[in-house]
Amino acid sequence: MAKAKGKVIFKEDLCKGCELCTTACPVNIVVMDKDRINIKGYHPATVKEMDKCIGCGNCATICPDVVIEVERKIEK
Repeated sequence: MAKAKGKVIFKEDLCKGCELCTTACPVNIVVMDKDRINIKGYHPATVKEMDKCIGCGNCATICPDVVIEVERKIEK
């Protein structure tokens, strides 16, 4: 059976740290990067385990500032 894999790309300097993407991720891999601050002064969102991403796009859909892009591919 084919398995979906994804890659999440953030425009980190545009992230305002609202954390909506962290609540939308069904596999709980989107987190706020508490070790960094972007140019707007916020902790940006990041993915802690990209290999677990299923490419669902929930994070990108819920982001009010359109700072997330999801690439999805099907592995056989």
